[in-house]
Amino acid sequence: MSWRVPLADVDFDQEEYEAVEAVLKSRWLTMGAVTQQFEQAFSEFSGIEHCIAVSNCTAGLHLALVALGIGAGDEVIVPSLSFVATANTVRYAGAKPVFADIIGEEDLTISPDSIKARITPKTKAIMVMHYGGYACDMTQILEIAKENHLSIVEDAAHAAGSSLDSKSLGGWGEVGCFSFFPNKNMTTAEGGMVTTNDANLAHKIRLLRSHAMTSITWDRYQGHAWSYDVVGLGYNYRIDEIRSALGITQLKKLKLNNQKRRSLTNYYWQALNQMVPEVRTPFCRHSGESSNHILPIILPVGANRPEIMERMKEQGIQTSIHYPPIHLFSYYRQLDSTVALEITEDLAKRELTLPLFPGLENTDVKSVVRALADSL
Repeated sequence: MSWRVPLADVDFDQEEYEAVEAVLKSRWLTMGAVTQQFEQAFSEFSGIEHCIAVSNCTAGLHLALVALGIGAGDEVIVPSLSFVATANTVRYAGAKPVFADIIGEEDLTISPDSIKARITPKTKAIMVMHYGGYACDMTQILEIAKENHLSIVEDAAHAAGSSLDSKSLGGWGEVGCFSFFPNKNMTTAEGGMVTTNDANLAHKIRLLRSHAMTSITWDRYQGHAWSYDVVGLGYNYRIDEIRSALGITQLKKLKLNNQKRRSLTNYYWQALNQMVPEVRTPFCRHSGESSNHILPIILPVGANRPEIMERMKEQGIQTSIHYPPIHLFSYYRQLDSTVALEITEDLAKRELTLPLFPGLENTDVKSVVRALADSL
């Protein structure tokens, strides 16, 4: 379908094409010098010391948990209002995801009070997800983690360019993980970045990323090694040079594009308040500087979301939902059917995501809000 206003769009121009062409002409396609440049550029951008590029954010989350020593018999507290990968990676590590509730209509991130209520002797880590690029309450969550000797993994899939108290998200906990999927603020098609300020964890993650080999193909190609040892059970979670080249060019645009997203978000909030005041706008008074990855709204109680989405579709406007709660999926219900999260379940039924990307104009925003008003 051809959308009049799509949900998201990529910002590609000649620089991306030339970057990919340069990699193809180099004839070195797998992880090498371009990936190292991408990792260094992301470190400089974020202020986080160690950045490790991986095949996707899901792989990064899995590596983070394995590097932290989380495995069978352990529990990791996670939000249910997130993409399913947040919980799946806990299962990959052999541990149990324990679902926590969110704060409320104004803040869709994980609730510190709900985290505290779910800590048991088996709890080893808290995995937060910075929903929409808006920071979780990291001050409280860090205190909870310290009091209970827990690690923190930041699912920063939405948060490239986000910060709290001038400190980049992805650098608050032991490990952070970013996504570069095509709908994200910057994209490498598929791809992700693992970040940490802990040199020991960074070393473990780099090893695990490529089969736990002591040297990689690029080292041997350069003549720095001729063989290797395998020092653990590693994975093939490498990124390639083509995607790293895209990442370098996209990173250059990220700051300006995030500024455009913030401006559009503020314009949305004003228009929504004027034209559909019955709709709630989460995060409009939130702390920190967000990447403004998505534009979530909360529909009034009793609103028919599928019907509203269909009416907006008829007007050429694409919408989405973020997210169906993970704990209600069939797979997770089979694992534990007793989980009940009152706030998550209520707001997830009423959340609607409106189009947001740097190429939008204020006139597009007005059209979207007008269509929403008509559909309501």
